[in-house]
Amino acid sequence: MKNKKTLVLGATTKPERYAFRAINMLVEKGHSVLAIGQKAGEVAGVKIHTKAIPVKNIDTVTLYLNPARQRDYYNYIIEAQPKRVVFNPGTENPELYQLLELNNIKAEVACTLVLLATNQY
Repeated sequence: MKNKKTLVLGATTKPERYAFRAINMLVEKGHSVLAIGQKAGEVAGVKIHTKAIPVKNIDTVTLYLNPARQRDYYNYIIEAQPKRVVFNPGTENPELYQLLELNNIKAEVACTLVLLATNQY
């Protein structure tokens, strides 16, 4: 399996949240994970940053932010030039799909947990 460097936007230390489960599952499956969230913390050995951090060679950005909160990250995501952005349930955002398309970044409406569980990540 290929390591897909993944940026989790909307990371949290709350075990009941999907972003928390996604970080754990990504690490478990051998992917390198970077995480940005509202509160600093750590999940599965991954430090959660509260500000945008410089990133390189990102394969996937997986979103756990509602569309209004995503706006602050539009430029950041585009500058990171990931191969794709996964819009998890509740994060669907046609405005961002268009921006990604203009920058040749694939928008994928899916659930990271399902993709990982079914080996389609």
